Amino acid sequence: MSVVLPDELVEASGLAPNELVREIVLMLFQQKRISIGKASGLLGINLIEFQHLISDRNIPLHYDIEDLEEDVATLRRLGRL
Repeated sequence: MSVVLPDELVEASGLAPNELVREIVLMLFQQKRISIGKASGLLGINLIEFQHLISDRNIPLHYDIEDLEEDVATLRRLGRL
């Protein structure tokens, strides 16, 4: 699905369209509505680049005990732990 942003919104933001998309993605990540993987994918950058971007903005990395448990389970399932 594609979303069309009204020209008035882009103009009112004072941002280029790709900058506005970046701000929307950052906002969704900050609000815990999308994952770090989804956010970096939407922006077309790798995880390290996205981590630098959120670090520059003082946006915390969302990683709690549930995330750790999921990562450990995945690693076990893949035979890497």
